[in-house]
Amino acid sequence: MSNVVTEPRPVVKKFLARPQHEGVGAVVRRSIGRYELKYFDPFLVLDEFSVSAPAGFPDHPHRGFETVTYMLQGAVTHEDFEGHKGTIEAGDLQWMTAGKGIVHSEMPAETQGTQKGLQLWINLPAKFKMVEPRYQEMKSKDIAEASKDGVKVRVIAGEALGIKSQIYTRTPTMYLDFALKPGANIRQPIPESWNAFVYILEGEGIFGNSRSSPVSAHHIVLLGSGDGLEAKNKSSKLLRFILIGGEPLGEPVVQYGPFVMNSQEEIDQTIEDYENCSNGFEKAKYWKS
Repeated sequence: MSNVVTEPRPVVKKFLARPQHEGVGAVVRRSIGRYELKYFDPFLVLDEFSVSAPAGFPDHPHRGFETVTYMLQGAVTHEDFEGHKGTIEAGDLQWMTAGKGIVHSEMPAETQGTQKGLQLWINLPAKFKMVEPRYQEMKSKDIAEASKDGVKVRVIAGEALGIKSQIYTRTPTMYLDFALKPGANIRQPIPESWNAFVYILEGEGIFGNSRSSPVSAHHIVLLGSGDGLEAKNKSSKLLRFILIGGEPLGEPVVQYGPFVMNSQEEIDQTIEDYENCSNGFEKAKYWKS
């Protein structure tokens, strides 16, 4: 990947992610995986979630994709039927490959306040849909960071400002958390064949060419073709956004709730496997979080 951006990607679509209810009493702002944007290959869902105890995401299954949970505020406790458990706190990351099957719960770790974060679902290519489940977890202090000219970046996946993440991505993916001080700007290379988008967490920024109008928090911005992102903060407040890009799979997608496969037959088989606690869901038979 070249480090020079010669053709910044234009904004081709943008919209506000409005709050909706998910799980048990949780509120999510869903930007990918809703009627305006069903799928942005290879991304299935992007949720900005807010959850206060006792609400949360109790025991539920997954198959056929990866979930990436990045905490912004508070903490969430996670537990699954493999006996894996832990707490993801503000700034921490969990990259979970559900593969052939996992059943887990995600609940607020703290009884007070609102726990906030982002959850991204990344589709897996057909050849990896039935791999063994796997976790990659990083504490906030271990996530690679760099700063330059009023720009700070946390490199969750991929590389930026000369630093690389240790996260292994089965579907080639970049996930960057940028903070731009007032007046700062950034040009970040993106492989030309990849799909890419920006999600604004706070403040407002200008993306694409400088004639574009500013985009504010909770908006998703889909980027067109080009070799990178150009972003500017012309406001008087901090701009914070995530840039996510990935290599499109170009494969059929059949989704049934928390199961994402390539054909209806595979979905039917998945439902049967889950109901019968077989073929990857064996441990679901006697497990509760």
